[in-house]
Amino acid sequence: MTIAKIIGDRDSSDIVACDVTTPVAEAVSLLAGKRIGAVPVLRDGKVAGILSERDIIYRLAEMGSTCLDAPVEAIMTSPAITVEPSTLIDDALALMTRRRFRHFPVVENDKLVAFISIGDLVKSKIDEVEHEAAAMRDYIQTV
Repeated sequence: MTIAKIIGDRDSSDIVACDVTTPVAEAVSLLAGKRIGAVPVLRDGKVAGILSERDIIYRLAEMGSTCLDAPVEAIMTSPAITVEPSTLIDDALALMTRRRFRHFPVVENDKLVAFISIGDLVKSKIDEVEHEAAAMRDYIQTV
């Protein structure tokens, strides 16, 4: 199964993102207000990086509260590792595990089309296993 299956019913206009010039304090408010852990960071409509809770915590520890006045570009993770809708879910999960992060911008033809989390991928895998188990039960009952 591919990422396209997960994002098929999503509207890219619903993606919560910020610009590279957004002050970190404003981005913190956005994350807290939406109760999310990360946002894609855009420059001229293209993915320039990702800002996560970890980025903020690490910079607060390193720089103190002065980082809150900086633009997001100064503390974001860049370049962002992205996936395409055609990426297999198992491949995306393996990459997240190997690189130790929890969010992916989904990009198609240089355009951000979705932003997914490890939770989205795990839910998809659970749904797939449950579907296979139900199919097996149905098969066994007909034999």
